[in-house]
Amino acid sequence: MSFNASDFFYPLLKTTPFSQPFSTHKTLTNSDSPTNLSHLLFGLVSSEKAWHHRKAYIESWWRPNITRGCLFLDKDPSPELLPWPQTSPPYRVSDDITQLLNKSEIRAQRMVHGIMEVLRELDQENLRWVVMGDDDSIFFVDNIVDVLAKYDHTKYYYLGGHSEFLLSNYLFSFNQAFGGGGIMLSYPLAKALARDMENCLKRYVFLDSADNTTRACIADIGANLSPQKGNHQLDFRGDISGLLSSHPVSPLISLHHFDMLEPIFPFKDRFESTRHLMTAAKADQSRMLQQTICYHRQSNWSFSISWGYSAQIYERIIPRSYLQIPIETFKPWVRTPRPPNYLFNTRKPSWDPCEAPHVFFFESVEKTIERNEILTSYSRAWPRALPACSSSGNHSAEYIQRIQVLSPTTKRTEVDRCECCDVVRMDSVKAEIRVRECMTGEIIA
Repeated sequence: MSFNASDFFYPLLKTTPFSQPFSTHKTLTNSDSPTNLSHLLFGLVSSEKAWHHRKAYIESWWRPNITRGCLFLDKDPSPELLPWPQTSPPYRVSDDITQLLNKSEIRAQRMVHGIMEVLRELDQENLRWVVMGDDDSIFFVDNIVDVLAKYDHTKYYYLGGHSEFLLSNYLFSFNQAFGGGGIMLSYPLAKALARDMENCLKRYVFLDSADNTTRACIADIGANLSPQKGNHQLDFRGDISGLLSSHPVSPLISLHHFDMLEPIFPFKDRFESTRHLMTAAKADQSRMLQQTICYHRQSNWSFSISWGYSAQIYERIIPRSYLQIPIETFKPWVRTPRPPNYLFNTRKPSWDPCEAPHVFFFESVEKTIERNEILTSYSRAWPRALPACSSSGNHSAEYIQRIQVLSPTTKRTEVDRCECCDVVRMDSVKAEIRVRECMTGEIIA
């Protein structure tokens, strides 16, 4: 009896639902300087056709003459894209690997091959990490630097995020980083992968997933995924405001699939929403989407702040254990017969006045020089159009039109615990909140 490679490997590579535990890691203790942005190399993969309407996503975070890397297109850019702007990453045309693999459909393999190509083009002596992404990957590069600085770049590390959609992990692998959310490789691992690239692409030529091929090649080198909660593939449809308003206590690294989702801010299109979000990120990436919860006891109100994105008021005191669960405003990537759909718990939207929040979205950010703080403002999205919560005293929050949040200008360096806050002032239209470190033994409830 004879077997071919796909008979043996394919079921394992497509459906094995075992995940590796989180890696432990230590801050470098040798004489190396701390990791900074100049130590990172970005490889982005696109098509000439898609780049026309997706370049705004990349340009929202790319820092010309500061970020290092390049964009790989499937063919030379058309005249409409020329002259090539300085606001975009420099481009290269991907290698033609059709003859190498003896197949015409090489989209998945082209993306994996990009790891070798970006090292070939831009390898330098001080390189520590290679970060791969798609043409609609939105990266928060300061947070990426801070996360990677905690790892020893001289070791073999493969970092990234799972898909939030359970079925995607099952169909491909629970052990892979989903590339739209970013794949981060230490330099030694990236070099080892590049050396074996052609052999590995031939070994797994039957796979039609770039991310699963990357995982398989890395597994054969002997490394496994160290999952990161801040990498977001965003395999959803519709409105993801519920997810973005209850982010885990972990630095925001990436967002993906904005073309497949509703704009994340009301009354703005997708590109306007991206630029608007990045105005907050420019002020303080370390707090982006970090959820802070506090209470106005006199009114029995709970405030939930997703820094740089949204604010919510609930008309009763609700503990953090409940408010940290995202409201399921979104839908699964594809329809499934029954739950579970996600790798996290959700709570359903409610029309109960004691459960439904008043919703506010990020409006502006400024630094207050006299108090050395950052002031973010959040304006009401729409009337809640519900009566007051009777069980907590009928204290309606409908009159609040704006929430202002004061936070320190110092960057958060420890994320073992969320921050806390206080409601410091309220008037007829506005609430003012100050973010602070939680006190020892403080309970958020």
